[in-house]
Amino acid sequence: MTAEEEAERIERGRLLFAGPIDFELGVADMSQLPEATLNEVAFAGRSNVGKSSLINALTNRLKLARASTEPGRTRELNFFRMGDQLRIVDLPGYGYAKAPKSEIGRWTKLTRDYLRGRPTLKRVILLIDSRHGLKPDDKDVMDALDKSAVNYQLVLTKADKIKPTEADAIQRATEAAIAKRPAAHPVVIATSSETGLGIEALRAEIAALA
Repeated sequence: MTAEEEAERIERGRLLFAGPIDFELGVADMSQLPEATLNEVAFAGRSNVGKSSLINALTNRLKLARASTEPGRTRELNFFRMGDQLRIVDLPGYGYAKAPKSEIGRWTKLTRDYLRGRPTLKRVILLIDSRHGLKPDDKDVMDALDKSAVNYQLVLTKADKIKPTEADAIQRATEAAIAKRPAAHPVVIATSSETGLGIEALRAEIAALA
């Protein structure tokens, strides 16, 4: 890709995220899903991976997605509409959560059913904490996405919390881990909601799916 083409991709991403972005609805049951009229990009990750903070950084809106220090706060599929171009879907976190097992089971099944059966879902942005790398739960999710042929892209969060050499090493390790996975997008992006690292690149990737 030429420098000019890359600049065009970045600009498309900037324009998309500079446009209207509004909370549309929270879905607690598959029957409540909005009509599948727009392409969708879903954000997934372990509880407390920084999902809400990253969505807020991407959209440049401080409180679009509710960030919390309590793992597992997102317990519905939260849909955000970007005008008539795209929907962003904030999925419940997996792994540790302060909730009854029955409740965790409910939203886990809801997420799984959505990922398997949503025709307009173009990509899952799977967030990985840079400080910890891939965990068994992450690999289980990737296995399920590979099996269902759902395209996904790994994005490293909180990259500002580790040294640059460590960040480079974890990115290389992550790229190696997905090299032979059939549904994985090959580009791994390191991000920081605090410094803005990788935000432009991720906006460009998402804009290409609108």
